[in-house]
Amino acid sequence: MLQPTEVSSKPTVNSFANMIATPEKKSGNCESKGCGSSEQEISLSIQERIANHPCYSQDAHHHYARMHAPVAPACNIQCNYCNRKYDCANESRPGVVSELLTPEEAAHKALVIAGKIPQMTVMGIAGPGDPLANPEKTFRTFELVAEKAPDIKLCLSTNGLALPEYVDRIKALNIDHVTLTINMVDPEIGVKIYPWVHYKRKRYKGLEGVKILHQKQMESLDLLREADVLCKVNSVMIPGINDKHLEEVNRVVRSKGAFIHNIMPLISSPEHGTYFGLNGQRGPTTEELKVLQDKCDVGGMKMMRHCRQCRADAVGLLGEDRSKEFTKEAVMDMTSEYDIQKRKEFHAGIEGFRSKLAKAKTSAPTTEKVEEAGPPILLAVASKGNGLVNQHFGHAKEFMIYEVDGVNVKFIAHRKVDHYCLGGYGEEGSLQNIIKAISDCKAVLVSKIGDSPKEKVHNAGIEVVETYDVIETVALDFYKQFIGELQPV
Repeated sequence: MLQPTEVSSKPTVNSFANMIATPEKKSGNCESKGCGSSEQEISLSIQERIANHPCYSQDAHHHYARMHAPVAPACNIQCNYCNRKYDCANESRPGVVSELLTPEEAAHKALVIAGKIPQMTVMGIAGPGDPLANPEKTFRTFELVAEKAPDIKLCLSTNGLALPEYVDRIKALNIDHVTLTINMVDPEIGVKIYPWVHYKRKRYKGLEGVKILHQKQMESLDLLREADVLCKVNSVMIPGINDKHLEEVNRVVRSKGAFIHNIMPLISSPEHGTYFGLNGQRGPTTEELKVLQDKCDVGGMKMMRHCRQCRADAVGLLGEDRSKEFTKEAVMDMTSEYDIQKRKEFHAGIEGFRSKLAKAKTSAPTTEKVEEAGPPILLAVASKGNGLVNQHFGHAKEFMIYEVDGVNVKFIAHRKVDHYCLGGYGEEGSLQNIIKAISDCKAVLVSKIGDSPKEKVHNAGIEVVETYDVIETVALDFYKQFIGELQPV
């Protein structure tokens, strides 16, 4: 069993390196990367390219961090689910930022964060508008970072409208990862999502504009494949509008070379001031989202299930936004501590730990898989990362949901909650909301939980497992026990 002292949620450069004094040589296989079965279908060549990319690799998001540079304010389309004027520091939503940066400020921030958070491996530009509607700011930022921090991966997120004009520049800057947001492949459906499109200095409304957007998105997919740029497709699931249609979107983007598809739930709270939110358009339930993701998880293209729908100025591990620590005012007073050699040592330590974790998943003597897969169950996990059950129930702001059948342990979703330990007021309401959020789970796996919430969770029909160990190990052990109790004596 891995011990709590072996892992730190915010390790120093030396903590990982000291933990694994002699990191094992990478063999290029899945075990050395800690990929697990969830990424087996992805070719080895792609696994190597995404091994430390937290948004493109499900396993990497436990260990590596990213930074979004908010340098692109303008947008060339209007989406009915977007309102970039709204900002609350406590929310996570695409298109939201607290402040804009110049390319020079963004590059300095990237160097500062790369020193302060050495597990940061990716700098992406995702807004708050569309990066390619702000091409000079976007590419100047990439140029500065590539020059000063060559080990940081560059990542771009766009609607694809302008991408065909810039694909050569993307390739020249070695931007190896591009995310396209594609919500339809039928313009008749698209008119319900996009009221207008601004293309070549002209605004097109309705079907005319959506047809242009669709054409450019399909062209973008083809060009990225030809340029050997990895493409992730994001799609927003909007019940009653494109929810049934997204299976066709999945088929089309898969045929055009996208290697991973991220189907995200619509966020439509009225207070955000979006068209959908103000007109009562609901988002999907967790069950509806899972059913659609399962239907689309075919044909060799992975479904991304670990997305947090991050802000356009997010910093840190997915699910651990540290942007408040790195405001413009704070960052500009900080001196860069970027040291590529220290970062390499730190990453070697991470890879050593991932290798150790992978072995723990497959060779733990206490874990025995049942003879064959049984009826699947869902488990909720409180985790601070590193692939471990390592978080107190009362501190969890989200739970990782796993599907277990006795043979496979499959991650399926993150579910955000209000953490229980609020300091008194509101705790009872928060606990009930947490119980509701995980009510379809047979158990919740936590490092610790208080006696009172433990009793209430148990009374709701959810078992509580207190442990500190590898998620897969605990999940399989629980399943074996669960099945044993169901079998007649």
